[in-house]
Amino acid sequence: MKNRKIIVPAIIAKTQNELNENLNKVKDFSELAQLDIMDETFVPNSSLDFDFDVSGSNMRFEAHLMINNPMEWIEKNRMKVNTIIVHFESCKNPTDVIRFVKNKGKKIGFALTPETQVNNIEAYLDDIDQLLIMTVNPGFYGSKFLPETMKKISEVRKIKPNLDIEVDGGITPDTIKLVNDAGANMFVSGSYIIKSVNVKESIDTLRNLIR
Repeated sequence: MKNRKIIVPAIIAKTQNELNENLNKVKDFSELAQLDIMDETFVPNSSLDFDFDVSGSNMRFEAHLMINNPMEWIEKNRMKVNTIIVHFESCKNPTDVIRFVKNKGKKIGFALTPETQVNNIEAYLDDIDQLLIMTVNPGFYGSKFLPETMKKISEVRKIKPNLDIEVDGGITPDTIKLVNDAGANMFVSGSYIIKSVNVKESIDTLRNLIR
């Protein structure tokens, strides 16, 4: 069902142990987790840049590819995830990426950094399953929330009323209502959930604010 509201924990990990630990924190409270893949070039950090294993989990996964060579990663790792989110800025040919991912039977999303404007991606909105709008500069847990990104969310919602619009970055009880009111329906939260003392309580708090 389109536009269902969902809280998505974001997972950053440098090792398989750290990945397992973080997944264990959220697996009972969320149906979907976002795996943050970083290559230390597209963003100044690394995460899940090893041959990780999520096969033991009953969660669904989306991969947020903050990397320079998305096609290479997709070819090698696509079976691990349900949805692949590619940064528009890293695509040499967006149409090829869309076709490639869909031909592999996976959902495709594009992600936009705060600088990238909606008009750059408008031509592709009919062909993707979701759009991720970064509400921080990508690469780290706990980056500063950028309220100026709200207008992009509203703009996309106006153009595509039924598209899944995901927001990622600085999503806490202080900011989630802003992005909800702007038109987002998928809310990625990293440090607020993963670093909290009570993960269930943190997820419930966010859910209750977008009802």
